[in-house]
Formats: sequence, C-alpha cells, structure tokens
Amino acid sequence: MAARPPLVGIVMGSASDWEVMRSAAKQLDDFSVPYEAKVLSAHRSPDALVEWVERSSAQGVRCFIAGAGGAAHLAGVIAAKTMLPVLGVPMPSKHLQGLDSLLSIVQMPKGIPVATFAIGEAGAANAGLFAVAMLALADAKLGERLAQFRAGQAESVLKAKLPD
Repeated sequence: MAARPPLVGIVMGSASDWEVMRSAAKQLDDFSVPYEAKVLSAHRSPDALVEWVERSSAQGVRCFIAGAGGAAHLAGVIAAKTMLPVLGVPMPSKHLQGLDSLLSIVQMPKGIPVATFAIGEAGAANAGLFAVAMLALADAKLGERLAQFRAGQAESVLKAKLPD
C-alpha cells in the first residue's frame, strides 16, 4: 500500500531542533495525519528551502510548521513564499532561552502572517494540534477524532484528585 502524500510540512533550521519538533510530529502521528519533516535553513540553504516549499505546496501540503532558533527567519521566509498557513515554533536558545526566537517569529511585517506558538515542546505540540484543527475543517472524521481528544482532556481534568 502506498504511503499517503503529506498534508503538513515540518521544517527546522537544524537537526538538533528535532528534539523539540518531534512533539509536532507526535501530534500528527496520533491523528494519522501524514507529514514530511526536513532540515532546511533560511540562511544556509534558501534555494533548497524555497524549492521544497513550492514542491510541497504543489503536491498537496496544506500548511507548514517551522521551528527555528536565534534569528528564527525560517517561518517568515516560508510565509513570504507561500499563501498556505505557516505555524512558527520558536526554539529554546542558550543565552536568551528562546525569547530571541519568539520575538523574531512573532514580529512579522503586516501582510505576511505567521501563527506563532510558545517556545519549545509545548509550542511544537500545539502547532501540531493547530494543524490538525485546520485540516479538520475539511475532514469530518478528523474533526470527530479531535473532538474525542478534547473530550478526553476535559475528562482527565475532571477526574483529577488532590492529594490528602
């Protein structure tokens, strides 16, 4: 059986970012949403990045999740090259704990939007869930699975007991 074509493109500026970005991939895996994950740099491999974005868009990708640290231009470059939604995940950094990445991604100029998430693993996981929610707008079965996931979260909170 052939693999389904990816609906989400996950891209990160460095292989070391995978430790964080795998949280986005896990959410997509949990909902059986096909994705492609790549390491491409806005600065070191801009031509390859643009080529991948264009190819992925033409082959049916519906959104991109971009994780980058430091100057964190990756999400912005992708947003400038596609009209598909781009979800930015700031990477934690050594000296500024990811605040530099967050500010770089969130401060996009008017007209080139990037949906920006929290720094690190929580942001990556939420970007994955946000991609699922967007895809669920056109996929009722995926929407049902997302509703079940949310109901399960509510149930676990309501069942929580405080220690004696």
